[in-house]
Formats: sequence, C-alpha cells, structure tokens
Amino acid sequence: MKFSQLAQRLKATKSSLSCRPDHDPEIGGPADLRDAPPNTISYVEGPKFAKYIAETGAIALILPEAAALQQAAADRGLAWLSVPYPRLAFAQAIALFYQPFRPEPGIHPTAVVHPSVQVGREVSIGAYAVIQPDVVLGDQVCIHPQVVVYPGAQIGDRAILHAHCVIHERAVVGTDCVIHSGAVVGSEGFGFVPTREGWVKMEQSGITVLETGVEVGCNTTIDRPAVGETRIKAHTKIDNLVQIGHGCEVGQGCAFASQVGLAGGVTVGDRTILAGQVGIANQVTIGSGTTATARAGIIQDVASGQVVSGHPTVPHRQWLRQSALQQRLPEMYQTLKQLQQEIEALQNQLNS
Repeated sequence: MKFSQLAQRLKATKSSLSCRPDHDPEIGGPADLRDAPPNTISYVEGPKFAKYIAETGAIALILPEAAALQQAAADRGLAWLSVPYPRLAFAQAIALFYQPFRPEPGIHPTAVVHPSVQVGREVSIGAYAVIQPDVVLGDQVCIHPQVVVYPGAQIGDRAILHAHCVIHERAVVGTDCVIHSGAVVGSEGFGFVPTREGWVKMEQSGITVLETGVEVGCNTTIDRPAVGETRIKAHTKIDNLVQIGHGCEVGQGCAFASQVGLAGGVTVGDRTILAGQVGIANQVTIGSGTTATARAGIIQDVASGQVVSGHPTVPHRQWLRQSALQQRLPEMYQTLKQLQQEIEALQNQLNS
C-alpha cells in the first residue's frame, strides 16, 4: 500500500508527508530494521536504536515523537511517520500486510465428529481431527488437522486450535483463545498419595478453564486438579514449553515466557510477568503486577508490584548487589586468607 495510506491507518501524529507530500512510496511490507530490504517499512523504538537510521535499507520508518530521530530520517530522504508507541504501530502494520492461514469453514471428510457435538456457525474442522461426545463448538471456531477434543469440552467463539493440540474432558476454552500445536489443556494433574505400599493415584476430577483471549504456546501443558478448577484468566499470554500445575489460578493480562513452571495450587495475580525458566513452588501466592526475572526460583509468597530475582528470590536490586559481590569472591577470599596469616603472625609474636 502507499505510505500515505499506511500513515492514515496507523493514525500517525506526524509524518514526512507534511514536508514532502510528493514523496509517497509504495510499501511492500514490514521488515527488521537492521536488514530491511528496499521498499519495506520498519520502526525505531527509541534513541538506543538511532544509529540504524543511517544504515537501514527500509524506505520508510515508524518513529517515536522525537524531533532528532525524525530529522535523522529526513536527512536520509526516508519517509517516516511518528506515533506515541512505535512498537505497537509496527505490530499493527504487520497485521495489515500479513494474516495467518485459516481454512475455509467446513468439516473435512476424514474428521471424526460425534453426532452429539454442537457445531456453531462457520466452523472449520481439519483432517483427522477427533471431536468426542457432547463437545460444544462456538461460532467461527477453527480446528486444524489432528486436534483431539475430549468429551464435554466447550470451545468458545472464534477460538483457534492448532494442529496436534489436545483439549481434555470438560475443559473450557473461552472466546478468541488460541491454542498452539502440541499444547495440552486439561490434562491430569500430578496427584499421587504416598503409602507404605507405594503411590496411590488420586483421580483428577476437576476442570481447566481458559477465559477470553488466552493464548497458549506450543507444547505447553495446563493440568486439571483433583477437585475444583485450574483457571487462566482473560488475555493472559503463555509461551511455549510452560507447565501450569493442577489447581493454579493465573490472573488477567499475565505473560509467561518459555519453560516457566508452576507447581500445584499456585495463585498468580493480574499483570504478572514471569521471564524464562521461572519456577514457583507449591501453594505460593504471587501478587498482582509482579515481575520475576529469568530463572528465578520463588518458594514463598511475593507481595504485589515487586521485581524479584535469584534462587531463592530476593528483591531485584538486592540480587544485583549480591551478584556483583559474587564476582569479587576470589579477590575477597585472597584478602581474607592474607588477613588470617597476618593475625596468626601477630599471635605468634605475642606468644613468644
């Protein structure tokens, strides 16, 4: 599309068109700032990336509301538009040029759909999918090939189930949810009772509920509990390879990076961010607005609004100080050893 059309659709607060209305290039699509081919658009999030304005091959840029960056783009003869949040505008630009594959509505002849299944309007069911008894599929649900939906599950309007994901019995997948390939929703929680004779299995009779707009990454597992429910609240985004144990409650608008693990009964407040490989122990409560940095090990409750790091976790600033001291341990050990030697020499002098 023309640059002027793109600027209008992204609701630019200012653009190079005000100075050069005749410079309205055709934009072929979005690209990475550092290796953008010609006729593409990219973005600069802030002054940290300003040096790439002089190097990029893009013909147009999305910029923050910063006069210096706008001037740098103008000096190179690039088309540019300015918005308060360039990264958000770039995401919107990608959506204008690219739409994920979505099959036409209909049921593939190789799919197995039980007669009791309630199928909404404009539903797509792909090849070799298996939809078991008493499932409810809302309007415009998209089920890709080889998905399995167990009995009694409910799939909300416009939900997308990618190939090879599994939705277990009585699980609830809300409207506009996306479940990526290999993910398992509502699998059995890890429930075993120790006895002298060995482990006795505790049947997991509860359910798993995903509210509106939840996205679950590839090969992530969300377990159902023995009783009650595991619940992921609205608009939470979960990366690949995440484990959420039985009976957990995850708040609204959270973001979990890859390899996060929640033991059973964990409660996570709204808008919490867990970076990669964060682990949370059984029955721990995490307050709203918390951020845990990568590989943090959380073994006790965390108050709202905290930033925590380390294993076990401490406030992030404290962890930074501890990490700096850790780098000095060899030097500190040598100093301590020298002081011990000096003390021993003084004691020997006194004794003699």
